[in-house]
Amino acid sequence: MVEPRRIRRAAPPPSIGLHRFAVFTAGMTLCLIVAGGLVTSTESGLSVPDWPTTYGSNMFTFPISRWVGGIRFEHTHRLIAAAVGLLTVVLAIWLARREPRRWVRRLGYAALAAVCAQGLLGGLTVLLLLPTAVSVAHAFLAQTFFCLTVAIAVVTAPRWKEGISDRPRPLAQNAVARTAGLTAVALFLQLLVGAVMRHTKAGLAIPDFPLAFGRIVPPLTSFPVAIHFLHRVGSLVIAGFVFACVRAARRSRRPGLAKASAWLAVLTACQIALGAATVLTEKSVAVTTAHVAAGALLLGSTLAFCLSALAAERRRNNVVPIRGAAMTGRVAGWK
Repeated sequence: MVEPRRIRRAAPPPSIGLHRFAVFTAGMTLCLIVAGGLVTSTESGLSVPDWPTTYGSNMFTFPISRWVGGIRFEHTHRLIAAAVGLLTVVLAIWLARREPRRWVRRLGYAALAAVCAQGLLGGLTVLLLLPTAVSVAHAFLAQTFFCLTVAIAVVTAPRWKEGISDRPRPLAQNAVARTAGLTAVALFLQLLVGAVMRHTKAGLAIPDFPLAFGRIVPPLTSFPVAIHFLHRVGSLVIAGFVFACVRAARRSRRPGLAKASAWLAVLTACQIALGAATVLTEKSVAVTTAHVAAGALLLGSTLAFCLSALAAERRRNNVVPIRGAAMTGRVAGWK
């Protein structure tokens, strides 16, 4: 006797409220990265020398009249960080209570752990007087935390979750997602190099652009010059990866993915232009901070593109024949 085929039913989609809250948390995290970039660009990291208090006062009651000079940048950064921490606590609890997928709940727990570690690193950065290792770790963890919030925002979208399968296909089986994943890894490494460059004050170690001391390859006689040149080379590598994403998306014949890859290409061009302007304007505060923000936005967009490519592939393969007919599960993705 042949047993009837069992069909897995799609779990109910998460609430739209949860998704919107996750998107808001990711947006606030980007604002936090911008605020942190302003602190570094204006060299305001020690404008408030104590932590977690602000000049001995509770940071939430510190009078606005005293927000002067670098204090306004550092104190604003702390307040936004506290708000993001609270949002992350709420998000993790909301996921734990309403999200049926265990791996998504774990993303929430990971985000909560990351934001706690980030707050501790921020405090140590002040208390230890801006040690390079701690400052770089603080900057790098910020990007990691941002990626976690972006991932949660994407996978809690009702359109992403719909379908028969509760897990996307592996990266190895999806050319677009695999390319985007490699691009995201390359961007992580590039942002790490950029963080080292910023916190070792190597931003103007090579003062000209597009050449380096009038040459294609400068004399790598010092660490600042070497790390700065590595960052420039990294930008070309990233451009190559993004071009590969665009090519893979066009070959997939999915208009939504092709349009999304074009957005990555535009962001990459803007990021390279901002990097050049950072040198040519001798590290203008506005330009340098925009460069940091655009880098985070490019990383987050690449991750979202990768997850959407996985969802699009899942939708294409989510067809189960039943009695000569076909049942197609709808899966979110950029259509």
